[in-house]
Formats: sequence, C-alpha cells, structure tokens
Amino acid sequence: MNKVAFHTLGCKVNQYETEAMEKMFEDKGYAIVKEDEAADVYVINTCTVTNLSDRKSRQFIRRVKKINHNSIVAVVGCYSQVSPEEVENIEGVDVIIGTSDRNKIVELCEKAKDDNQKINIVRSIKTYDEFEEINVDDIKSMTRAYIKIQDGCNQFCSYCIIPYARGPIRSRQIHDIIDETEKLKSAGFKEVVLTGIHVASYGKDLGDTRLDSVIKEIDSINGIERIRLSSVEPNLITEEFMNVLVGSNKVCDHFHLSLQSGSDNILKRMNRKYTTDEYREKVELIRRYMPNAGITTDIIVGFPGESDEDFEETLQFVKDIKFSKIQVFKYSPRKGTPAAKFEDQIHGTIKNQRSERLIQLADDLMEKFYKKQIGSTMKVLFEEVNEGYYEGYTSNYIRVKSYSEKDIIGQLLDVKIIDSEGEYLVGKIGR
Repeated sequence: MNKVAFHTLGCKVNQYETEAMEKMFEDKGYAIVKEDEAADVYVINTCTVTNLSDRKSRQFIRRVKKINHNSIVAVVGCYSQVSPEEVENIEGVDVIIGTSDRNKIVELCEKAKDDNQKINIVRSIKTYDEFEEINVDDIKSMTRAYIKIQDGCNQFCSYCIIPYARGPIRSRQIHDIIDETEKLKSAGFKEVVLTGIHVASYGKDLGDTRLDSVIKEIDSINGIERIRLSSVEPNLITEEFMNVLVGSNKVCDHFHLSLQSGSDNILKRMNRKYTTDEYREKVELIRRYMPNAGITTDIIVGFPGESDEDFEETLQFVKDIKFSKIQVFKYSPRKGTPAAKFEDQIHGTIKNQRSERLIQLADDLMEKFYKKQIGSTMKVLFEEVNEGYYEGYTSNYIRVKSYSEKDIIGQLLDVKIIDSEGEYLVGKIGR
C-alpha cells in the first residue's frame, strides 16, 4: 500500500481542504501516515498570509526530501497560487496546485511519478467563478465538524494577500451544504461550524441567498444541536440577522468579529469597511439579543503609520468593548500587498512593546469574562479527556473541564460552573 503524509499550514479552511484531499488518497488505496514518517507522497497545504508562512513551507519541503528522497512532493494552496514560479524553482517539488483543481491531486501525483516530470497546473484566479466541491466525509474530530460554505474574498484590505491567493467570492450551493450536514449528523456530529475565507459575503454571488438562509436550513435538521459561525465581519450584524439567530435554539452565542484596530485612522489605512463607532453599534446589537455572548477578535499592532495615539485609542476601545478573547498579531509586511510599500513602517521593538501591553489587557478581560460565568449552569459539548478531566466548549466558546467517571465525549451536558483556572472554567456535571 502506498503511503501519503500531509503538512497543513494556516487557517481552518486549509484544514478542511486537507481532510478532503486525505479522503481522495484513501479512496485510491493510500494509507495516511504522520508527516515525519516515510511516505511515497508528501502534500504541503500552504499558507501565504505572511512571508514567514512561505518560509515554513519551503523548510518542510526540504525536510521531507531528507526522509525519502524518492518521494513525490505536492505543494498546494495559497503560496502556490500567489508564487507558482517560486514554488516550481524549489528543489524537490514535483506537483504545484493552487487554490483550485485540488480534486486532481492524486492523479497528478501518480502522473508525476510515472512520467518523472514536474507538473504545474496553477491558473489565474480571474478564472475562478464557481465554488469547488471537495467534500469531507471522514472528519478526524469526534464532536464538531467544519463545513466550508464559501471561498474567495473581494475586500482587498491593504495588508492582506488572500484576495490574490483565493480569488473572488464563490458560494457553495445550499443543497450541497445540507447534504454534507446530513452526512455529518448521521456520523454522530452534534455541532457544525460554518467556515470560509469571508463567510459574511456568503450568497452575494447567488442572488437572494444569504448566510441566514443556510442557518435556517441547518436549523431544521434534527440531530444537529449546535451551529457555530467562524470569523465574520461587522457589516453582517443587522437586526434582521440577529432575529434569525435568536429564532433558532441551535446558533451559538459566540462571534469572532474581526476588528484589526481600534483607531479609525488605522482602519482607513487598512481599507477596512467600517469605523469604530459602527463596530461598537454591532457589538451592542449582539449583546441586546445575546447578553452573555462571547465576542472574540483579531487585532494587528504596529501597522504602518500607527502612532502612539492610535495605539492608545485601540487600547481604550478594547477596554470599552470588553472582548472575551483577543488574538494579537504584530504586523508583518507581505510582499504583493499595498501596505508593504507604505512609509512609516514600525520598528520591531515598538511592535513587541505594543503586543505585550495588548496581550496583558486581553488576558485581564478574559479573566473577568470567565469569572462572570461562575455560578451559572452552561451546556458543554465534551470533546476530549486530559489527565482524568473531560474538556469541551460552552456555546459562547469557553473551554470547560469537568470530572466524570463515565465516558461523556460527544455529549452535550449541563455543567454548573464552580471556578475559573486560566483559560479554563471548572464545572460540575448537572445543575
């Protein structure tokens, strides 16, 4: 039996697509092995958000060739799409595929081996006009599953390479989403996470269909108990949309609401499509409908031209919003984006200092949010067991650990929250 190993960089969409490609190889009789084991084929599913992502991809290519110098190496994904010639010139690469045509990966790897030739099928993102169906039937997780409903992005934020890597928005047909959800329900999954490159734009290429249409359809599927949204943009949040969410008893009260900066000056330079006042209004709307919602976000510090005053505005805005969790990123210039050419690039020392201050604030806010939950009873979907404690997530996306003498993985149970420990809540099963 031939063996194939995968190395995945980047986002949840990449992880979803890797699982789909794993299934393609398994259907052809391949065994999936770990990335540090000897394999006949190595597939690197790349990310290109930062220059560091590109470097990690190149390092892994060199590493696998040392494990088996006769192996076929396929490089797919965003890095291949943005820099196909650069990838083709890396010694040891046999197959180059971009962010489409991944359903051909097995036959291309076998052709490269049989013909002893390098294959590059990357095509222009301008030709991307339909959602590429690559289904995942065998999820490695035990309790919740990601469903890719959308690809591409039309936003063109000044720091972001993704629109150049993923192309314009393409939405998946609702009947295909529902078909996959039904399969996941039959496999025992209780929670589905709707994901994509820019989920908020779902349906804009399908006429009247929008994200709330998908939510309504999945809500009607018996056996699916939770619907969770991945990262969304503020402009998605409207009275009408929130009414749809609260009209379902399955939609999780967790919103990863992209911010990037709490300074209007920097938001404008980033080419974001909202102001801090508009963002604040969206948060207030969410909390009016879902008072205990977890609101998480991403923030970039050290963006070109970010003054001390701009950063202080971000700190104050974060304090005002009271996020439950923040992912802090230090700006890294990405070749090919407008921001990489901006003047007033920020020195690394300043970025580090700002990052440390924001992370400390984020930790303080998370601790306060977690302690607010103590004494309440929350439903937890248990996913794994570590050191005798079962762990899972609440609807508002807090990790909970609880002791149980019996196996409760895959169960959605009431848990009385009794304490907070770092990034965990501690609970007792039952009300």
